[in-house]
Amino acid sequence: MTTFDADDITLEKVREYVWEIPQEGDMRAPARVLASEALLEEIKEDKTLEQITNTTHLPGITNYAICMPDGHQGYGFPVGGVGALDAENGCISPGAVGYDINCGVRMMRTNLTYDELQGREEELVDSLFANIPSGLGGGGVVEAGVDTVEEILERGVDWALEHGHAVEEDLLHCEDEGMREGADADKVSQKAKDRGKNQIGSLGSGNHFLEVQRVTDVFDGDVGAAYGLEEDQIVVLIHCGSRGLGHQTCNDYLRKIEKQHQGLLNQLPDKELAAAPAGSQLAEDYYAAMNAAINFAWVNRQLIMHRTRQVFERVFDRSWESMDMHLLYDVAHNIAKKETHVVNDDGDERELYVHRKGATRAFPAGHPEVPKAYRDVGQPVIIPGSMGAGSYVLRGGENSMDLTFGSTAHGAGRLMSRTQAKSEYWGGDVQQELEEQDQIYVKAQSGATVAEEAPGVYKDVDEVVRVSDELGIGDKVARTFPVCNIKG
Repeated sequence: MTTFDADDITLEKVREYVWEIPQEGDMRAPARVLASEALLEEIKEDKTLEQITNTTHLPGITNYAICMPDGHQGYGFPVGGVGALDAENGCISPGAVGYDINCGVRMMRTNLTYDELQGREEELVDSLFANIPSGLGGGGVVEAGVDTVEEILERGVDWALEHGHAVEEDLLHCEDEGMREGADADKVSQKAKDRGKNQIGSLGSGNHFLEVQRVTDVFDGDVGAAYGLEEDQIVVLIHCGSRGLGHQTCNDYLRKIEKQHQGLLNQLPDKELAAAPAGSQLAEDYYAAMNAAINFAWVNRQLIMHRTRQVFERVFDRSWESMDMHLLYDVAHNIAKKETHVVNDDGDERELYVHRKGATRAFPAGHPEVPKAYRDVGQPVIIPGSMGAGSYVLRGGENSMDLTFGSTAHGAGRLMSRTQAKSEYWGGDVQQELEEQDQIYVKAQSGATVAEEAPGVYKDVDEVVRVSDELGIGDKVARTFPVCNIKG
């Protein structure tokens, strides 16, 4: 097959797993979709292909817009989308970052084995659920005033270290060491700060979760050893973001762009792609506010991890240090970052705003921004599956810089909307089936949440990861399987 027809959009096959929507009309570049034919059949069912085509109208789009194998319809910019926009002559788009700024994942390893945990699943899931705030609204691990929020916005995980919620190694194993430079708390609105002050250290709702997992497979022994992973080991995966603070920040700047840059907005096929021109005051302000929200999200996940260590200490009656509960890695997947990339065959480098919305940075071995602990093997990449399927640990692949601006997928990707999921699944039935058939213990604030996140709602994470591995943008290292899961 050399072409793939999706209603009124025809994709041309560039090579295996790489499909292109040719540049035409007002498109400023082609769009590319990285997927197998089986995944394309799912991707074509919503507006993903239309949305990735629309992103090519953004000023400064470089090379091509990219949709990852887990792509699905989002707000303006598809989830699973990557767009690199010229940082001098292009723009920055809050819609291409998303409302949950620095929604991301972190994995903490342990030296516990699955055998040591078996029989204590209910005790552990109950204790985690009781001690880690989740669900809509307020409630966090720490109560803070606005002054504390502002300090977190500018200092990131360094604030958590100073206040006893982190150890030095946690920072060294976090993207950007848990602090984005250029963050400015003054660019975050008072309303956003007020929403954030009661949510520091909380999962939130929706697809956010904390999951205790066991390592079932290690595909690359050398890289697995460098990451501290081995079969039958217990690990903890945390998935959440910047809560109400990030949502409010995105909303604030979308409204400002609508007022100040209507001319650019009128050039775009979708108003949800609203962007501020590079070099404008609003672009600079949004970038500073976004970086601050990124810091907030890293602290949020850090505090949840800190509380998780305390829960494990009580359940297993030993110190977290003796259980080797150390951070493997934390990586963002809703973010725009100024990065320097080669943009043509002449080897020219250019500074770009690399927007990754539902996409994960995947820098290869030797890249200077990979933490020293992993620089020889490549950046860890964490790909969650559904609560009934496996998750994966990958490493940044050798081809990622050439194909995807150093990016890969971020998860399985949704197949159906939350409304459709609730009409097709009953939360209690899903919980019972997971426990009886797979020995997976799930606890959530409501049955509706479980229904919305039922395994059948998601794409096949094995196929998403297989395509990433085949393309060499994210190489398989290990696979994990759920044991306990808590949700909001």
